[in-house]
Amino acid sequence: MLLRGKTAVISGAASPRGIGLSTARRFAAEGARVAILDIDGTAAEAASKSLEAVSGGPHLGLGCDVADRESCMKAIDDVVAAFGQIDILINNAGITQPVKLLEITPADWERIQDVNLKGVLFLSQAVIPHMRSRKSGSIACMSSVSAQRGGGIFGGPHYSAAKAGVLGLAKAMAREFGPDGIRVNCVTPGLIGTDITAGKLTAEMKAKILEGIPLGRLGQADDVAGIYTFLASDLSAYVTGAVIDVNGGMLIH
Repeated sequence: MLLRGKTAVISGAASPRGIGLSTARRFAAEGARVAILDIDGTAAEAASKSLEAVSGGPHLGLGCDVADRESCMKAIDDVVAAFGQIDILINNAGITQPVKLLEITPADWERIQDVNLKGVLFLSQAVIPHMRSRKSGSIACMSSVSAQRGGGIFGGPHYSAAKAGVLGLAKAMAREFGPDGIRVNCVTPGLIGTDITAGKLTAEMKAKILEGIPLGRLGQADDVAGIYTFLASDLSAYVTGAVIDVNGGMLIH
């Protein structure tokens, strides 16, 4: 088992078809004890109870608003109290909005930036002091192919900007905290089949998108969960500041 004896915190991981829950399941299967954080605390608790049991105690599900610093601090304090340590942080929580540039309101901008970018900052600020004291930790952050190609299928320009910000923030964290034994990396998925995309792709849209994907299929949540597992494990012990594309070749650069 790649993560036996490890503990992990995953944000935005209560959605039934989401990347976060798929990652939590993969981590548990690899032996990790998992804390699921989500804006919906009831759903987070239910999701944690659905995970495969591991040695060391039960998994944990907590309500947490990643856009609120105090909420992040409290959630991480609760995780440390329950688990004793945090080895892995997956900054997975995110939201999107399919609007054009001239349609973006100040409120839209703040909401997308708060969850997608500020949320990475706040949750990392809550976890890093603990990892720093132990001189060990792995943090992986969810960005997007949208940040690399200047737009996506379902995300507006403000989403692209936020996800590009995640790339810069993660690299800065990797540089600053590498001497403390903390690795920080990013994942940039392409179009993944989750609740965000469910029912929104017509047959014509899908066919057109597949024309630009060399592997000839849309991604699945498990495809991203596998990369998160690699980054969380010792298989990537000498990897930090990296950006790993999970897009089937949609963007080759």
